[in-house]
Amino acid sequence: MIHLLLVIIYLAFISLGLPDALLGSAWPSMYREFSVPVSYSGIIFMIIAAGTIVSSLQSDRLTRRWGTGRVTAVSVLLTAAALFGFSVSGSFLALCLWAVPYGLGAGSVDAALNNYVALHYKSRHMSWLHCMWGIGASVGPYIMGHVLTGGQTWNMGYRIISFLQIALTALLFVSLPLWSRKSEETGPETGDTVSEALPEETAAGRKRPLSLREIIRIPGAKEMMFSFFCYSMVEQTTSLWAGSYLVFHKGMSAESAAGFAGLFFIGITAGRFLSGFLTVKLSDTQMIRLGQSVILLGIVALLLPFGSGMSLMGLVLLGLGCAPIYPSIIHSTPDNFGRDNSQAVMGVQMAFAYVGTCLMPPVFGLIANGLSVAFFPLYLLLGLVIMTFMHEKMLLKKGRGIFSKRVVSGQPS
Repeated sequence: MIHLLLVIIYLAFISLGLPDALLGSAWPSMYREFSVPVSYSGIIFMIIAAGTIVSSLQSDRLTRRWGTGRVTAVSVLLTAAALFGFSVSGSFLALCLWAVPYGLGAGSVDAALNNYVALHYKSRHMSWLHCMWGIGASVGPYIMGHVLTGGQTWNMGYRIISFLQIALTALLFVSLPLWSRKSEETGPETGDTVSEALPEETAAGRKRPLSLREIIRIPGAKEMMFSFFCYSMVEQTTSLWAGSYLVFHKGMSAESAAGFAGLFFIGITAGRFLSGFLTVKLSDTQMIRLGQSVILLGIVALLLPFGSGMSLMGLVLLGLGCAPIYPSIIHSTPDNFGRDNSQAVMGVQMAFAYVGTCLMPPVFGLIANGLSVAFFPLYLLLGLVIMTFMHEKMLLKKGRGIFSKRVVSGQPS
């Protein structure tokens, strides 16, 4: 039963990734149909992001009331309905309206599932689960591309993904008894412990959700939130601007740059697969520091004047460096802030990450437009420095800094 639930969670993470890159792959076909500027995709993106931020901040309240299984099932259902709504939309306004439930559903399921895995499974599963997300994010555009090259419209691409989400929703509702199991069971092969995810599970007996002010007052919480914010700044700025940097600063053709920019995502996906094995020997803190070090190597490679080959190596290193940081920050949340506070802190952490995703790539756009795209590596370096400083400051507050006497493995038993 434990392994069956883990398989369902893996499928849920693939499903989470499926729609994430759909808008970008379909928009060149969509915007002409709606007679809007190409830049209007940013409006839809911002609406979705706003919904994810709101639902992430409410994740503690929702999960305590309904349990992880129900929140996940209803959230995926909400996302599936929104995707189907996209597929039948006949106007840009309709897309904007359907973007609201899309964002609300995505934020809730993301925060709830990540916290559940952080509480009940080892770090390697967190890495592999986010690798599954990368597979889903890669398959989504492939499905859309196959639909478009097959002579059908973008609507069918969204419809196919919505049907896949509906099938997952049915599976999640059927699996609800697995989520609400009240007795702890231990998997004979993995040694992972799974216990109930219902609201009454709390370790310290806290019955009410924490307010945002109470969450921020938890020692080290602010530092980790800003660290997560800066991680998203590095990841998403690289995702959006790597291609432009290769074209306008390194002199590549637009066609070549479009393909080579994907090396970053290959690095992330492959890195998360490999990270799952490294976590057997390294703690979450060590994995985060390792990732930060590899990101630094990637930035240095971008800055070196050795031609496009070194820049491509830099993008791969950036992906490999980003790979362990996101899963390790999430998995370390219960260890850093307590099991009883983890869902509340998780929601706010992820809200900060979404804010970084929305805000910081456009900020670099202003820099690139007003100064030069050549500042791309320095912008990433700024994010890395702040991320590292905030993470180490949080560890220092917890007595786990480099020079602290107390040594903690960072790997929950």
